[in-house]
Amino acid sequence: MILSGGRRLVSVVVIGRNEGDRLRRCLESVTRMDRENFDMELIYVDSGSTDDSLALASRLGARTVALQPTRPCAALGRNAGWHIAKGSLVLFLDGDTVLDRRFVEESLADFETAETAVVWGHRREMHPTRSIYNRALDLDWVYAPGRTPFCGGDALFRTDVLRITGGFDETLIAGEEPELCRRITALGFHVLHVDRAMTGHDLAMTEWSQYWRRARRAGHAYAEVSERFSTSVDPFWTSEVRHTRNRAIALQALAAIGFFGSVIWWVPEPLLFVIAMFVLLAVRSAWKARWKSKDWYTLLVYGFHSHLQQIPIFWGQRKYRSNRRQGKQAMLLEYKKQ
Repeated sequence: MILSGGRRLVSVVVIGRNEGDRLRRCLESVTRMDRENFDMELIYVDSGSTDDSLALASRLGARTVALQPTRPCAALGRNAGWHIAKGSLVLFLDGDTVLDRRFVEESLADFETAETAVVWGHRREMHPTRSIYNRALDLDWVYAPGRTPFCGGDALFRTDVLRITGGFDETLIAGEEPELCRRITALGFHVLHVDRAMTGHDLAMTEWSQYWRRARRAGHAYAEVSERFSTSVDPFWTSEVRHTRNRAIALQALAAIGFFGSVIWWVPEPLLFVIAMFVLLAVRSAWKARWKSKDWYTLLVYGFHSHLQQIPIFWGQRKYRSNRRQGKQAMLLEYKKQ
């Protein structure tokens, strides 16, 4: 929608579920963003929160939508938001993020090219040093600028393209953004990653169990989305799924050989050899990722993470295939503490 005076209307759709104070920070960051060349409407979609999220959003001036889904997922919330949006652009945000005040203002010019359908910037962790998980996963958000095959959960979309594609696939518990972007690019549109700050994210990950569940969810998404496009002319994520499977099997086999070798022969050398191999792999990955950070401790943690995560991702893929054989539909796998 273009308002009187030629100003564009941008709809901001925030989704959340029991985000608490994180949601307040998110909504306040939206209300504080620079709006020199556009007007904004704020929409909050809640997926069955048991806290005061809906009342909080209303107090901060948002239109609210209350969902009570039997199977919560991000796609359901985002679709509910953009379906009532009036803007020609829709900015999607997760409730645990903080918006950079200049991102939307500086991204408007990117849509002057008709082929540009999605613009997304840098998402970084707000507290990367609070845990080794935050530190490692912060670098997972780092992508080189330019055209990309997909975006993350925070991104600015053209509303007319959302209408053409029908929006997000609500049958997916994860991976809904890459799946939608795959359909968008198949129509000849572009997904553009720009070299500017977009959001700060609060991962709030302090425990191994959270890390494992999050990686398993990613594995489920890889398997399900890749299967959607497995018979297309241009398959999507097929090689990544195969690569993850091979790496995870190799890592688990090496660990088993090292452990049982040391137990059977009652010597530490087999286990120490496997540990040394894993350390070398992590150092190699850290070196290849040095463009993402100048902090070598962070890079080393990221190097270990890049290999270790393959195991829970693999088991997430296995779980998807098991559910499919049994005709089961997976529920949302949450990793955050409520």
